[in-house]
Amino acid sequence: MAGTEITITGWATRDIRFPTSLDKTGSDAMNAAGDYSSAYCILQTDSEYQGHGMTFTIGRGNDIVCAAINHVADRVKGRTLSSLVADWGKTWRHLVNDSQLRWIGPEKGVIHLALGAVVNAIWDLWAKVLGKPVWRIVADMTPEEFVRCVDFRYITDAVTPEEALQLLRDAEPGKAERLEEALNSRAVPAYTTSAGWLGYGEDKMKNLLRETLAKGYRHFKLKVGGSVEDDRRRLGIAREIIGYDQGNVLMVDANQVWSVPEAIEYMGQLAEFKPWFIEEPTSPDDIVGHKAVRDALRPHGIGVATGEMCQNRVIFKQLIMTGAIDVCQIDACRLGGVNEVLAVLLMAKKYGVPIVPHSGGVGLPEYTQHLSTIDYVAVSGKLSVLEYVDHLHEHFLHPSEIKDGYYQTPTEPGYSVEMKAESMDRYEYPGKDGVSWWKSEEAKAILDGDKI
Repeated sequence: MAGTEITITGWATRDIRFPTSLDKTGSDAMNAAGDYSSAYCILQTDSEYQGHGMTFTIGRGNDIVCAAINHVADRVKGRTLSSLVADWGKTWRHLVNDSQLRWIGPEKGVIHLALGAVVNAIWDLWAKVLGKPVWRIVADMTPEEFVRCVDFRYITDAVTPEEALQLLRDAEPGKAERLEEALNSRAVPAYTTSAGWLGYGEDKMKNLLRETLAKGYRHFKLKVGGSVEDDRRRLGIAREIIGYDQGNVLMVDANQVWSVPEAIEYMGQLAEFKPWFIEEPTSPDDIVGHKAVRDALRPHGIGVATGEMCQNRVIFKQLIMTGAIDVCQIDACRLGGVNEVLAVLLMAKKYGVPIVPHSGGVGLPEYTQHLSTIDYVAVSGKLSVLEYVDHLHEHFLHPSEIKDGYYQTPTEPGYSVEMKAESMDRYEYPGKDGVSWWKSEEAKAILDGDKI
């Protein structure tokens, strides 16, 4: 890395929570009233640069993730940036190898959420120093450099480093053209969930569907799992607006609310609405269950998707290798940051499973636009889609943007999740008197209300 050596001197965490439970943004069959939140990590250096990373939660417990970030970030304090990125796979292994911290994982749960924030903050710092967006760093890598970013422990039965090299070399033809498409913001078509939250009334749902259709969206996702009658009514309304034969695609998401037999029976009653896939039909850890649901729904032409709660590359390995899913929904920070995402992209490429990241949360579209671009340009070479929710983007310095149904490829250096200082101050929890929204009278409706 050219220029003066940069050393990480410390870090700060911020517990940022937005009161989305007040209007039921993000509501679904499992998560009735979430407050979209960010467990935020800021890496400090002896230079003008800082690294910003975050992990998404939906409110209570965000402080626990912040506490875990303190333990993980301590492992990079005093390290030079160049030493961390010279052998990224080794660095990632170092970050998950604290034996005492592993005990409260290993590589899952709160400690892994914290890892995602710290790893992504290092990538953000590196990208700012290089003057590139994160996606471009990876797109510009040789296959050998890409593979050195991955810790292959536990996944060599799915893909070896040698196989990964070959997969990336096989993707080289056409890469220049795909890079040009990315630069022209034609690499990542968007789909919308904004009309589909379970807590929204019919009129709001109809208006949002019409609005998003007019903006160029062709893929629409609705939450299901409340009752068959309500879901049939809502899906009927959606199909009235988007049609069946106009190139518009419908997806549905149950957010883990069913058992395996319930999922199969329930989706049989929604099959006439021809959804592309059912997302999270059952427990996110149930590989056998997802396979059973997929096999049962195949005659209906309905696929199975999951991943937003998939805690690491090992669970994804099992879902992919056993044929349990049709669609792989990586999450930018539930996995251990960019490096573990790259591992899953490689496995999905080998087994021919399309990548459709989870993006339903604050900061997630900002993150995942980079990951989908990496997948298209450097790994799969196949155009996919990426979720977009039209909430809270105004709090970021470089918010994600949709135009004509496509994500506008980020060009600013970094990982796009740097939040405005005033937004952090206003929505920090529990926050300062006279500054934080959480100290206001309005906040009492949440703080003193039922915890559901």
